[in-house]
Amino acid sequence: MEQNFFERFSDLFEAVVKLESKQDCERFFEDICTIKEMEDMTQRLQVASLLRAGKNYREISEETGASTATISRVNRCLHYGSGGYALVLEKKGE
Repeated sequence: MEQNFFERFSDLFEAVVKLESKQDCERFFEDICTIKEMEDMTQRLQVASLLRAGKNYREISEETGASTATISRVNRCLHYGSGGYALVLEKKGE
């Protein structure tokens, strides 16, 4: 099941890893995502960073505007996910 799930998105993942700069990423994501999708992904990354920094749900919600459901989902991914948030945050130096 999991392999078929990721195979569906193979072209997308291949496209992303071929981007060579922040400007390339900006151009690609501006074309492929809506503003709302970009805002949602940005918010989730902020939530992950704040959770790793030890902030509680109330503080995170006040700072980011994220719902407790979103914060809980990100928290679950941080603890039981595939490590994607941790990988990105570590590469950012957080």
